Amino acid sequence: MSLNIKPLDDRVVVEPLAADEKTASGIILPDTAQEKPQQGTVVVVGPGKVCDKETCTCVTPMSVKKGDKVLYGKYSGTEIVHEGKELLIMRETDILAVL
Repeated sequence: MSLNIKPLDDRVVVEPLAADEKTASGIILPDTAQEKPQQGTVVVVGPGKVCDKETCTCVTPMSVKKGDKVLYGKYSGTEIVHEGKELLIMRETDILAVL
């Protein structure tokens, strides 16, 4: 997928996995009862966090890359719709693990 979004600093754009529509026993859940997914795929990565010092121009590199499957907090990030796709923009620190 090619997006024309360029996240700044240590921000990451994630495409969440689809929410489960059925329970383990086969009961179909309505949209209002479905839990928000906490896993997704990294779509775009920012350049990294810029050092806080005034005279420093160093950038801390990102530890995730495009295509990584990640686990993030339930209420992490900002939801956006871009080109018909639901995406999340979050800081790298909101990502809990790479799967």
